[in-house]
Amino acid sequence: MKTWACLLLAGAFCSLASGSLYGPPDSCKGRCNEKYNPKDVCHCNSKCEQHQNCCEDYHSHCQQANADGKETGTVLDGEFSSSDDAITNEELQQTSEQLYQSDINRAGEADITLNKQHLASKNQDQSPEPLFSYVNQEKLFSKPTYASFIKLLDNYHKSVGTGEEFTAEQLKEQDNFLSEVMKTEVMKVLYKFLHSKHRYGTEAEFVADLKEIWFGLYSRGKDEHDSSGFEHVFIGEVKKGKVSGFHNWIRFYLLEKQGIINYFSYNYDGPWTSYPDVLGLQFNWDGFYKEVGTAFIGSSPELEFGLYSLCFIARPGKVCQLKIGGHDLGIQTYTWDKSTYGNGKKYIATAYVVSP
Repeated sequence: MKTWACLLLAGAFCSLASGSLYGPPDSCKGRCNEKYNPKDVCHCNSKCEQHQNCCEDYHSHCQQANADGKETGTVLDGEFSSSDDAITNEELQQTSEQLYQSDINRAGEADITLNKQHLASKNQDQSPEPLFSYVNQEKLFSKPTYASFIKLLDNYHKSVGTGEEFTAEQLKEQDNFLSEVMKTEVMKVLYKFLHSKHRYGTEAEFVADLKEIWFGLYSRGKDEHDSSGFEHVFIGEVKKGKVSGFHNWIRFYLLEKQGIINYFSYNYDGPWTSYPDVLGLQFNWDGFYKEVGTAFIGSSPELEFGLYSLCFIARPGKVCQLKIGGHDLGIQTYTWDKSTYGNGKKYIATAYVVSP
């Protein structure tokens, strides 16, 4: 993890734009609390976390600088100070643990039976049986958040380059999913935390931003509006003959049951002895190969949605250090940098579990 973080940090200093007063335009070095400029490629004032458009090294320069009394300046935006409202790693771990404890809709130990079979790292089908031997569909999939989530799964084209066009009914299904998850204690805890950090003033503002972050369309190909964070992370896409994204166990189970997914093997099994657990796996989806992918197993839709949202809002483009069930958990998110919404806010490109 340290090596990857160093690569990211080093990348922030690779290109120096001529005429820059501060140095690299994608670094916060010397730029903490500067006034917002829409022409900047990324930002370093205290609102950048709220808008998910901070430079990669914002936390290392600006938040530490505020703590040390160096490289600080007048807070120009007036909404909240980075020292008071910065989200610490400890707070991320506390909040993620609260989300986990609040997940009353997750699968019980008797609700799912896995047949993991072969532990391998090769691109070969070494597991002749399906991954899921049993899922208590009647109990789990009748829950409102599961049911509203499943209705979203057939609203997308899997091929990158094929534009997405939603019907009025499909747009209503997006709103219904958001409405159902916001009724859960998981998302109430998440909103309360983000509200306390002045990321959102009202729940309606929070929900509206979640809809943009996750369901807002952008173009992974040319200009087709063919993708979204939700499609990539929870449903999966096919680009250049390979599967990208696809990190959801419910989606996997339903396709495996239809004979559309062929489970190959697993290469990681998390330390959890009850659900949700985390599994790294390889599979073939309708003729397209997924080399390595991680997924929560047995979590409710709201817990996955909440944890990924927490990390994207608090640590966009970085590894987010969490804790669930007493075990460390890392989630990597990436922002989509080629298009924005609102006042320069960024969509989510992907989110997935990594080794803590």
